[in-house]
Amino acid sequence: MNYQIITQSEQLDSVCQQARKAECVMLDTEFVRTRTFYPQLGLIQLYDGVQLCLIDPSVIEDMSSFIALLQDTAVLKVLHACGEDLEVFNNSFNCLPNPMVDTQIMAAFLGHGLSTGFAALVDSYLGIELDKSESRTDWLARPLSNKQLEYAAADVFYLLPLYEKLLEATQQSGWWLAAQQESELLVNKRIKDADPELAYLDIKGAWQLKPKELAILKPLATWRYKEAIRRDLALNFIFKEHDLFTVAKLGLQSKQSMESEGLDSRSVERHSARIISIVKSARMLPSESYPNKIERLMDMPRYKQKFKVLKDEVKKVSQSSGLATEFLASKKQLNQFISWVWKKDRDPAQIPEVMQGWRLALLGERLNKLL
Repeated sequence: MNYQIITQSEQLDSVCQQARKAECVMLDTEFVRTRTFYPQLGLIQLYDGVQLCLIDPSVIEDMSSFIALLQDTAVLKVLHACGEDLEVFNNSFNCLPNPMVDTQIMAAFLGHGLSTGFAALVDSYLGIELDKSESRTDWLARPLSNKQLEYAAADVFYLLPLYEKLLEATQQSGWWLAAQQESELLVNKRIKDADPELAYLDIKGAWQLKPKELAILKPLATWRYKEAIRRDLALNFIFKEHDLFTVAKLGLQSKQSMESEGLDSRSVERHSARIISIVKSARMLPSESYPNKIERLMDMPRYKQKFKVLKDEVKKVSQSSGLATEFLASKKQLNQFISWVWKKDRDPAQIPEVMQGWRLALLGERLNKLL
């Protein structure tokens, strides 16, 4: 496994020009995400079947040739379990690999679990046991050891023969087009822009709060989200989620009351003045401006009964198709479908995932008749 380390723009230009002559390239990234809001890119692995390159984006000033490769629609980009990789590309280069296919998704169409790891598939299809001991390494540290570099290189070196075997199998089984559709769906889901004004809906337990308390939680969650982006810090390093919930539920308006409720002392010291201001403003709102109480699907009449009916249908299709139930329709996807029917009156502008692409004929139409 011979690889070259790319540290200069001129090297990168040459490598990417050559890679764009290939039908497909293998891609992977190594990144660190411990305290930051955005993943911090440490290394990019690229393999076109001839040249295996480890690209160091921390020292290359001009990454435009790599961005051009990502956007070259004549070259298929192959990745494995690429949800976070897509986020890395989007945040680092403001673009995504196009077109792209995920080998984890390809494997799911062949009866593997949706979250089957790369090492497990390489062992299963290639009979090679990979060393994964460097998976938790600090990819921002320099210099990287030979063992770390070899670990990174292996992720794309063995991805090519794995992809070739999965491609043959998905084509023979008739699932290749569906695998491409599902990979595209993954891209679309991963790059949706979150609305800071709706951040309060993601706070655990928010459904328990009354509209008056939600009126406090909503601006607090929006402030925390924007502050996390501004400072590139993970949300809970700005202000813990449970502490935010406590402030909203109790309407805390003093530093002392926050401390007596056991809120994180450092966060209170830093942000109490801002939080008090937000709480006071929220408490002055007229009741007609309060957010609606959050209505959970599971609390609606007949939900459990209907969910079971849909789940049983998914199991039937799973048995006939050989696809895992969670891959066919996860709990989240079934809830999205129920919400579409019950709350959105089957709005054609908000079609749920089970009613799109390969799922529609296989499962969606059957579910639609049942609800």
